[in-house]
Amino acid sequence: MTIQSMGVCLLSVIAAAMVATAPHSAVAANYDESKVPVYQLPPLLKAADGLEIRSASDWTEQRRPEILKLFRTEVFGIAPAAPETVSFRVDKIIENSLNGIATQKEVTVFFSKNEQGPKMRLLLFIPNNQRSARPAFLGLNFNGNHTVHRSPKISIPSSWVRNNKTTGVTDNRATAKSRGTASNRWAVDKIVKRGYALITAYYGDIDPDFDDSFQNGVHALFHSPNEKPAPNEWGSIAAWSWGLSRALDYLVLDSTIDHERVALLGHSRLGKTSLWAGASDERFALVISNNSGCGGAALSRREFGETVSRINHSFPHWFCDNFQHYNDHVNSLPIDQHMLIALSAPRPIYVASATDDQWADPKGEFLAAREASSVYALFGFKGIEATEQPPANTPIGDRIGYHLREGKHDVTDYDWDQYLNFADRHLH
Repeated sequence: MTIQSMGVCLLSVIAAAMVATAPHSAVAANYDESKVPVYQLPPLLKAADGLEIRSASDWTEQRRPEILKLFRTEVFGIAPAAPETVSFRVDKIIENSLNGIATQKEVTVFFSKNEQGPKMRLLLFIPNNQRSARPAFLGLNFNGNHTVHRSPKISIPSSWVRNNKTTGVTDNRATAKSRGTASNRWAVDKIVKRGYALITAYYGDIDPDFDDSFQNGVHALFHSPNEKPAPNEWGSIAAWSWGLSRALDYLVLDSTIDHERVALLGHSRLGKTSLWAGASDERFALVISNNSGCGGAALSRREFGETVSRINHSFPHWFCDNFQHYNDHVNSLPIDQHMLIALSAPRPIYVASATDDQWADPKGEFLAAREASSVYALFGFKGIEATEQPPANTPIGDRIGYHLREGKHDVTDYDWDQYLNFADRHLH
């Protein structure tokens, strides 16, 4: 074991110990709907000065900036502005990938002028049967680009991988044994055959997913050694979101991709990331949150399944330090997750839950999506009109889509079918 990997393992042990001894860790999570506390959501359509928001311009010019600022300073943290220049290098092009239906491309995105510094590798599958620029799905993956498909021609990342228990990961480094291990979550062939490009990157290239006081990844470009971000500055979710915007910077320059029709997708913690990236960067045309739960699409005030206190104790690096002020005072939060969803308005947005993923509070995700519909109405769009959460496998909604899928915390072909149908309606 290298000194570097020993350090990573020690950090993991310390983090695990912190979680084990954290307050509330011994208290069972609530999965009983009758025990959800009485709560009142912060109003979407009333500005801080009491002004009733009655029009799209009221929302765009006054209420949206207020809410966006609160999420930046109290939840995710303020991220640096986009660099003046971001450089890119095309590393690999395979014109007849996926049995001839796609062009496979790998592109390195450099986050600074120093090519030895933090960077990420984009993997693109681009349909071959179209002459015009293609609409696309963009999403981060958990363990490396090579895990989304079994192709031996996809490069294996050299950066730190979060979970040694994952197949094909040794000393927090990916190996060839992990090729295609997440292919069940990425319907690559189906997406390409429907006419969409698929673009993905390993989220650990942007920022490693462990609490190292932000000494690695893109944080190191903006903070001195041993300097932590200020309490209102970016955590890892904001960093991953920042990286997604840099991916879009590249797509603007790629003539095979229609950068004005890029759908942003994320699962779990990366679903939280997609919601925040879509709120922060309005260039994304469509946003998808898959099983994002607490800090994502689920209402925090319900305190059902994972809570603000639990998530901050388990993953203190995901959010800014200010968010910890609300661990035991969630009702004092000036915002809640219906507001995060509404920040994507009037762009289409999709929220998905799973029946066996009670930790992510499926009902809380549905309620947040429904509450956000009032903002879409200002723009003349329908969101979710149903008053009750739909049965499993019954997609609903218009400009806001929602479904509850049978099964566990995962991304399945059923989910992709709904996302592709939704994109067909709104991006074509």
